[in-house]
Amino acid sequence: MTGEVRPRADEIALVATDLDGTLLRSDQTISDRTAETLAKVSAEGGHVVLVTGRPVRWLSSVYAQLRGPLPLAVCANGAVVYDPEADRVLRAEPLAPEELAQVCARLREEIPGAAFAVEVADGREMWHESSYPRRGGPDDPTVRMVSTPDELLTMPAVKLLVRAGRQDPDEFAALVASCVAGLAEATWSSYSGLVEISASGVTKAAGLAWLCDRLDVPPERVVAFGDMPNDVPMLTWAGRAVAVANAHPAVKQVADEVTLTNDDDGVAAYLSRYRERRR
Repeated sequence: MTGEVRPRADEIALVATDLDGTLLRSDQTISDRTAETLAKVSAEGGHVVLVTGRPVRWLSSVYAQLRGPLPLAVCANGAVVYDPEADRVLRAEPLAPEELAQVCARLREEIPGAAFAVEVADGREMWHESSYPRRGGPDDPTVRMVSTPDELLTMPAVKLLVRAGRQDPDEFAALVASCVAGLAEATWSSYSGLVEISASGVTKAAGLAWLCDRLDVPPERVVAFGDMPNDVPMLTWAGRAVAVANAHPAVKQVADEVTLTNDDDGVAAYLSRYRERRR
């Protein structure tokens, strides 16, 4: 692990961690070491918050691997704040139908072959048009293909997803961001050519800031972990920003420190070293 764990023991009150590529290993599992480390943070009075691009419907497999009280989650890149213990959405900031219509119209005009899906019902369901490559088995009740593209625009969506065939992820994200500038936020967290669009002002940083204000935790007492461009706003906002070694270059550029890779339990390694210094 490079860099030093510099915060004093009284500085870190909240651990905010991304999931895919950061807390989760490449096989989508959480190691016993990581689960135990997060449980100890909570037992010692610290807050643990999952901050992810995932919708609510993709969190159950993560919570099943954790121990102790289930941590709150900032989902859909900041659009949803979720309490798993009560199975309740505490806050949602979706794209309104009229905003969806504007964004999709602009993208269809500028990007040939653009295909869309939306996360609706606070991220408990996904609707997609026929040209969008779906994820999930054919019997997944949370995923539905709409009859017409216009049907995607009938409900508020916590996230709009856009693909256009094989794309360089950085270049495609930049193109989409330029198209929706002034209308919405565009980011990405997958090398598969997927761009994720949220309502204007909605980022992981904004969602985490709302929750930290509710918990009375200032940003300087937050340590955040991430690996992809959608983590950059959160890492910039947090008092201490840590990239895993497998992170995108844009993430390492804004990070204060770099820990081990996700497959080497980088989050747990950093937090364990920090906890040792408290003794």
